[in-house]
Amino acid sequence: MRFVIQRVSQSEVRAGDETLGKIGRGFMVLIGVSDTDTKEIADRMVKKMLGLRIFEDEQGKTNLSLDSVGGELLLISQFTLYANCKKGNRPSFIEAGAPDMASEMYEYIIGKCREAVPVVERGRFGADMKVSLVNDGPFTILLDSDNL
Repeated sequence: MRFVIQRVSQSEVRAGDETLGKIGRGFMVLIGVSDTDTKEIADRMVKKMLGLRIFEDEQGKTNLSLDSVGGELLLISQFTLYANCKKGNRPSFIEAGAPDMASEMYEYIIGKCREAVPVVERGRFGADMKVSLVNDGPFTILLDSDNL
């Protein structure tokens, strides 16, 4: 499982003319799922993400977590995080989770986050979406379950 976490001052995801999710200060998270991922892996990833202390305190040091600042979440599925570019110039996505399983894991992650964070917005699994954000810092973290 892979999470690309961007600390944002605002972010929005749209599908066509419809706004699917919109947040202020918090994390915009791109979520990639592989066929080997489980709910236990998702639990570890969510726990690690929510515990990240990457917001600045009054001394300007990154000591504060999402809950410390009343932050919000925007969670967006992104199978392309499992692009394999080793051969040729056209990426292969065979390492990405099968759509049914990946959708189930995405929904599970959203549910787990909603247990801990008051504002959790989302994209639409499998949709063509447009994401806008103001990356605060910029500050971007890649969490990979293989490295936890």
